[in-house]
Amino acid sequence: MKRLGFIHDMMDVKVLILFVTARASYPMSAQEIYELCYQDECLSYFDVCTAVPEMVTSGHLKQLEGEKYQITEKGKADGALTEDSIAFTVKQRAENAVNRFNRQLRRSSFVKTRIIPRDDGEFSVIMALDDEVGNLMTLELAAPNQRQAVRLGKLFEKKAESIYTLTMTELLEGEDALDD
Repeated sequence: MKRLGFIHDMMDVKVLILFVTARASYPMSAQEIYELCYQDECLSYFDVCTAVPEMVTSGHLKQLEGEKYQITEKGKADGALTEDSIAFTVKQRAENAVNRFNRQLRRSSFVKTRIIPRDDGEFSVIMALDDEVGNLMTLELAAPNQRQAVRLGKLFEKKAESIYTLTMTELLEGEDALDD
């Protein structure tokens, strides 16, 4: 019986990994590489776990600290030569997945939270929103317990831009009336 899908052998797996890692703006774990490459039901996690170390040995990927991987110049050059062999639909889905990954990691680098215990048993939640230039807003809130502090931090991470926009709107709404 003929296998359906793009992935038929280990070479197809490696070509797809090169395609994905060439478009990623950040180093990735083997799990993240698998998730971004899983655009074809014929790909398994074990295929990726076999291919990635082989690609490090061949010089197509570089292993970084923390079990992260990044494409090398050799990998980029070889990937550019072979990416035409990837099925169009697989290529499109993989590219969309990588774009989502890049946006998500880029955003997370701009939103930061830190929880600091206070002497009185409460917790300070320090939340910051940055952009490419620098800090846009830093907000410190007190939380009565660690559970609530963690919750505040997670909610800020989800809604940082909305909180910033709401704060700016509220502060600047009556600005013209103050100038009189």
